[in-house]
Amino acid sequence: MTGRRTPSLLVLLVSLVGLLTILYPFLLPLIGQEEQLARRGIEVPILFALLGAICLLTILVEIQHSTAGPGASASKFVALLGVLVATDAALRLIPTVLGASPIFLLIILVGFAYGADFGFLMGALTLLVSAFITGGIGPWLPFQMLTAGWIGLTAGLLPRTGAKRELAMLALFGGLWGLLFGAIMNIWEWPFSAPGLQQQVGLYWVPGMTLGQTLHTYAHFYLVTSLVYDLFRSIANVILVVLLARPVLRLLDRFRERFTWQPWAPSEPAPSTLVAND
Repeated sequence: MTGRRTPSLLVLLVSLVGLLTILYPFLLPLIGQEEQLARRGIEVPILFALLGAICLLTILVEIQHSTAGPGASASKFVALLGVLVATDAALRLIPTVLGASPIFLLIILVGFAYGADFGFLMGALTLLVSAFITGGIGPWLPFQMLTAGWIGLTAGLLPRTGAKRELAMLALFGGLWGLLFGAIMNIWEWPFSAPGLQQQVGLYWVPGMTLGQTLHTYAHFYLVTSLVYDLFRSIANVILVVLLARPVLRLLDRFRERFTWQPWAPSEPAPSTLVAND
């Protein structure tokens, strides 16, 4: 486990694919294809979701091989990732209030402790496994995986500083992502949330909108439908980080030390305790 702070090329690639998938209503006006591509809006997310799933599998294989070196063995990497993902996925069964959920805490801290690539896998696979546990499998799942992966990835980009600074930084980071997760997840279904009612209600994307109209309409949609819900997630993230970040990070750092290979060095012979007889 290298703990590399910068993401690999494969992680960046799947992130770019996911970003294009989610943000395409905002990108269509920029390329002058508002009408032509808008008619195929449902096909585009499905295509990119399939590509995203393939890339995620490729990332897992690539990172497994890249960690089979002096940092940690591939088997230890997979074992640790599996335990962390299973533990975090099980936390989704805990009853919560509105958007609050304890699963985001471990995604943030694992990414912060082990780096961007590990954090991305932690977030994406946690949402995948938890979907099987809770029965939350649907067309939204690839987008949940990507967005949760981005939480772990960006946590891995944060610098390791002093304990007090880290706590404040992680609390702010968790609060921000509590809002961003909901804002990003809303976009994938926003253009199709109310077929036939887009123009009447004024909250949904309509083919032919300019970029300014798209941004204004989505901001209105988010404020009306999601802000209060996401505030609960944001506040919960901040509280959990303040209460649990330090002990969990100590535990994660201890695991990294145990899983790091140390070269063997012969010990110096102990000084003789025998006393020569006169």
